[in-house]
Amino acid sequence: MGETETVPESQISPSTTEVKEKVWKKYVAEFIGTFVLVFMGCGSAVFLGISISGIVAIAFAFGLSLLVMFYTIGGISGCHINPAVSISMLIRGKITAKDTVAYIIAQCAGAIVGAGVLYLVAIGSPSYSLANGLGQNGYAEASPGGYSLASAFVVEVVLTFLLLLVIHGSTSEKVPKGFAGIAMGLSLVLIHIVGIPVTGTSVNPARSLGPALIVGGTALNQLWLFWVAPIIGAILAAALWNALE
Repeated sequence: MGETETVPESQISPSTTEVKEKVWKKYVAEFIGTFVLVFMGCGSAVFLGISISGIVAIAFAFGLSLLVMFYTIGGISGCHINPAVSISMLIRGKITAKDTVAYIIAQCAGAIVGAGVLYLVAIGSPSYSLANGLGQNGYAEASPGGYSLASAFVVEVVLTFLLLLVIHGSTSEKVPKGFAGIAMGLSLVLIHIVGIPVTGTSVNPARSLGPALIVGGTALNQLWLFWVAPIIGAILAAALWNALE
């Protein structure tokens, strides 16, 4: 009888169970990342309020949340923490349709839990009521600056488009490595400084979903815009980057 050949461990295909475990790590990472973004970003809006200094602080809270999460979970899931990003990556062929759906579910769940925990903290103050809001987005009477539906739609499309251009560009193979998180985080700061007076700044359907579900009423009725506009911006950015790259 011939000797049995020993197959190097590196050539053994991972079991189905091992593959599933690795896949679930990506979804958990997206859940955690979106939870942090909503809890920290919307939390700054709840606790600081909308003023000139408050807008800057809120903008940095969102931007820094994205930055630190990129370097925390980027190696696991890519740190999308935004359905618009996942859809844009799908169009560019960077992620499968199956992962896109799972990512969006995980992101929405993280946003809802993040908003829920934020609410539990906020109600600990005697001066807080749900009428004060939970960092939700809005237009017309729900806009911080009273901006119309048309203004809100345009700004959300444009700002999401710009955010996705930065994401696609900074993560390109043609740029220096290790700086993508900084570019993405700072771009989100700039986007919030411009967008907060208009809509409270969404550019992220999951981020809008969490607070809206808890606040209800107008926030929930206007939620459609903060899904449709960011997704349009994300699709346009993916199409343009495919043409440019």
